[in-house]
Amino acid sequence: MTRNNYNGKKGSRPIFLVVIIFLSFSYSTDNGLSDTEIISLNKNLDLRDLALNFPVDPLMVEGQKIYFQVEKKHLEGIRQAGYFFSLETHRFNPQISPGHSIKLRWQGGLNGAYHSYKELESELQALVRAYPSITRLYILGKSLENRNIYALKISDNVSTRENEPAITFLGGHHAREWISLEIPLLIGKHLLENYTSDDRIKFLVDSAEIWVIPLVNPDGLQYSILNYRLWRKNRRLNYDGSYGVDLNRNYSFAWAYDSLGSSPNPSSADYRGLEPFSEPETRAINNFFHNHNLAAAISYHSFSQSILYPWGYLDQATEDEPLFQQLSAAMAELIYQVNGRIYETGRAAAALYLTNGDFADWAYAFFQIPAFTIELPPLDLAQGGFVNSEADIDEIFQENLPPALFLIDWVIANYEETIPERPPYFYLKRELEKRLEIIVKDRKSSGFLGKEQGVK
Repeated sequence: MTRNNYNGKKGSRPIFLVVIIFLSFSYSTDNGLSDTEIISLNKNLDLRDLALNFPVDPLMVEGQKIYFQVEKKHLEGIRQAGYFFSLETHRFNPQISPGHSIKLRWQGGLNGAYHSYKELESELQALVRAYPSITRLYILGKSLENRNIYALKISDNVSTRENEPAITFLGGHHAREWISLEIPLLIGKHLLENYTSDDRIKFLVDSAEIWVIPLVNPDGLQYSILNYRLWRKNRRLNYDGSYGVDLNRNYSFAWAYDSLGSSPNPSSADYRGLEPFSEPETRAINNFFHNHNLAAAISYHSFSQSILYPWGYLDQATEDEPLFQQLSAAMAELIYQVNGRIYETGRAAAALYLTNGDFADWAYAFFQIPAFTIELPPLDLAQGGFVNSEADIDEIFQENLPPALFLIDWVIANYEETIPERPPYFYLKRELEKRLEIIVKDRKSSGFLGKEQGVK
């Protein structure tokens, strides 16, 4: 990716201020941090064998470098395999001695203003109690450790399935990306809290079915909070004694296409699992999509400040590349207008790195809808990486609200009433001029299709 600056704001100067804080508990060998290093390699190298033979965790691309987190015990093997790398850990981690504790004045608990699973559950239930006429809470499925995977439906006739377009905002595929949970949750709260006072919000809620799935990986989140801040995967006990499957490599489209975009090694951070949808968390999302006529989707992640679209499994344009380019450019401009922050746009394989078995490729390939991955701030590890400050939450939400509302507008503008069996293929087959209209004119009334049959 081309980087002209380091905080993503126009006119800013490069800053290498490192502020990564790993919560207010003792730093010891138990949390695994002292057993890892961050290394960088030339991104133009053929790294397929590296990803295949070693459990490396890709973190970011900066200029001509690609950064990985890797256990120290693998460094010598990587050297012997002929890879020249630089140690970069000192750039990103504070020098903390074993047993030292960093005390932060956070709002409460290890996760502070960020939600734990229980806190999220309580907040979702409170929203339903506060706005019972326009929201309903569903359980899509259970995680490995028996936690609920929740979906909050927001619509005017919330208990019925109307002939309206549906859109979903997802977060929390990866445990350490705490900010990715907060953004879809705050989008849902904004819609509910402003329904009666904002005409535009009322129109969107009345004209669409909006689904917020803030936490796909509840088990991983709890482990990230209580044990190891940088944990990424779910908590599957693998056949080799390691833990975790990368849920964003466990979807069925292009699953295991190669071993660069995902790993067959269970101890790898991007381990794809034994088969597609091997994990109950991804099966819950799969079932949800098959039970609802979705028109668009955004999956939130962190970090790198980018809006990515298919394909991720190979660097090749889809037939809807012009639409993806226009929608992502429009969303990036809306983001920039809020805080002056630049989100790069592009195909995931070209703008970031190869990923196979991921959500966005799957949603687009099987359901023919525009599906995006929005990588939230910061831009790079030097500005915090996966560890956003609490003060960042509202600022990042405020800049991501306009593109979310824009995409809801877009699906409404491009919706054609249809029978329930009709696939949403038509969303991507209309003229580009119509696709980008966000003002709906002469919209037909929706047909009543009976009681909501979504997952309970």
